[in-house]
Amino acid sequence: MLTIILPILLFAALALAILGAVRRMAMWRRGRASKVDLLGGLLAMPRRYMVDLHHVVARDKYMANTHVATAGGFVLAAVLAIVVHGFGVHNQIFGYALLFATALMFIGALFVFKRRLNPPSRLSKGPWMRLPKSLLAFSASFFILTLPVAGVLPEGFGGWFLAALLAVGVAWGVCELFLGMTWGGPMKHAFAGALHLAWHRRAERFGGGRSTGLKALDLTDRSAPLGVEKPKDFTWNQLLGFDACVQCGKCEAACPAFAAGQPLNPKKLIQDMVVGLAGGTDAHFAGSPYPGKPIGEHGGNPHQPIVNGLVDAETLWSCTTCRACVEECPMMIEHVDAIVDMRRFLTLEKGATPNNGAQVLDNLIATDNPGGFAPGGRMNWAADLNLNVMRDTPSVDVLFWVGDGAFDMRNQRTLRAFVKVLKAAKVSFAVLGLEERDSGDVARRLGDEATFQALAKRNIQTLAQYRFKRIVTCDPHSFHVLKNEYPAFGGEYLVQHHSTYMAELLAAGQLNVSADTGGSVTYHDPCYLGRYNGEYEAPRAVLRALGIEVKEMQRSGFRSRCCGGGGGAPITDIPGKQRIPDMRMDDIRETGAERVAVGCPQCTAMLEGVVEPRPLIKDIAELVADALVEPAAPVKATQRAPEEVIA
Repeated sequence: MLTIILPILLFAALALAILGAVRRMAMWRRGRASKVDLLGGLLAMPRRYMVDLHHVVARDKYMANTHVATAGGFVLAAVLAIVVHGFGVHNQIFGYALLFATALMFIGALFVFKRRLNPPSRLSKGPWMRLPKSLLAFSASFFILTLPVAGVLPEGFGGWFLAALLAVGVAWGVCELFLGMTWGGPMKHAFAGALHLAWHRRAERFGGGRSTGLKALDLTDRSAPLGVEKPKDFTWNQLLGFDACVQCGKCEAACPAFAAGQPLNPKKLIQDMVVGLAGGTDAHFAGSPYPGKPIGEHGGNPHQPIVNGLVDAETLWSCTTCRACVEECPMMIEHVDAIVDMRRFLTLEKGATPNNGAQVLDNLIATDNPGGFAPGGRMNWAADLNLNVMRDTPSVDVLFWVGDGAFDMRNQRTLRAFVKVLKAAKVSFAVLGLEERDSGDVARRLGDEATFQALAKRNIQTLAQYRFKRIVTCDPHSFHVLKNEYPAFGGEYLVQHHSTYMAELLAAGQLNVSADTGGSVTYHDPCYLGRYNGEYEAPRAVLRALGIEVKEMQRSGFRSRCCGGGGGAPITDIPGKQRIPDMRMDDIRETGAERVAVGCPQCTAMLEGVVEPRPLIKDIAELVADALVEPAAPVKATQRAPEEVIA
């Protein structure tokens, strides 16, 4: 009986799975066109899956081993099951190979089952709760069925009852795992995820690369949408990426806005985009809701506006663009890109930037800085420093990009400290002075692509007039924009954060510093320096050079918690149950450190905004400047006055 039923079950499931795949790909193709290397991506997909994706998964050893056993066992078992039981190739070697694959899969499924006995809150429930049982049914059924093929048991062992039982087990497992990959369910991520890795919108991320700069809008194309209004306005491979979500909730656990009780959950946001892709409501979402927003009140379809349908506007404005969600995602989904794309439509088409957003954007247009300060005051902070200005200097080694911190009295201390460091190292440097404008970071994160591009192009025109070897800045946001987003408009520069440059100066022996004696220190990793640019070591190297042993916070490095100052979040100011900088200060207090070393004016402002008592906030440049040992002035020989001779 089984020799007849099994091939029918397997090939019927495969045919339906292929039909589901065609249907699913048609859903993705509702999105806008995107240039993708289709064949090259498919060829690169196995390596991306087994190396790049697994590198992220391997941060959780339990899940990494579970994933290898379950997924690896399933892929091998599925192929061998089709060969052995579908085509009837009853080869003993194939039989033993299938036994091994199903046994491996069964062991992995046991660990999945154990994890689901008391799942953490970040994991989606619902259909995911039956997945371990389906995995066990598939692996156990095919293991027993294959024992006679391998010669372990005689043919017909167990009679009709066992045959019927195994047929039910096979049907259950095959339907869940084969059909579920393309028709929907907890295995959907396996099919969509593989193609997402093949046709990822940021192929540069693979092979150890990094890609964090936002994609530019073509503002000259009048037919192109300004941002994303409806699900179909996303590119097709973005829609594919949403469909690849495994609902593990790692993004949710990492999100500072979600932890603060603001109405954002990056996992649900991605699932809402999937709902918009297929059409329907969020009533069946089996995970955590947006804080303060019950499940079941949102819905949409590919041709319906997203905001006030699938999501509320305040959900999008809660994001700090810190990329913690992207960093943690085992499927390498780009949450921040999606959020900014939707913000672009709200800002450019609707003019609906909340709270102080519209005022800040108006200030950038009128005065080239978000605070609306008179541009002529940009160099007031350095009135007594006698700085070289690029228009008066033929060439320099370092162009010091000051940033809009020039208008902030607190950040001026950082700027002056860094100037002191540069002078102590005898670096040839200059500033743009009154020719410098805002880098455009805030405008771009708030979705005002037009203002960003105008600022970027004007800055690039200014920089093209001068000769310098590198740009150094104290602001990670400016650093990121200049380094990663200006190249799209022709601005290719060697750009460094001041911590990286100071680490080089210290390593080269150009700075004479004494050991720090100011008390214990912890270091806060700025998101735009760390997760956006992968710079974690240089600031710590500077601190070590000062004799400081860093007391690391539990959330540090690539898992550092955002200060709450990025992405225009202080401007849009969406309320939550608590403030993100207060949470970060709790992390700091747990270390017992007396000081916090920072490397970002936004982080400084947010952390110093926490009510005292709290540790002292010091920029790395300030710590280095305080530790500088001034060279001893040469002792001049005193000349005695000639003795007066009285005749």
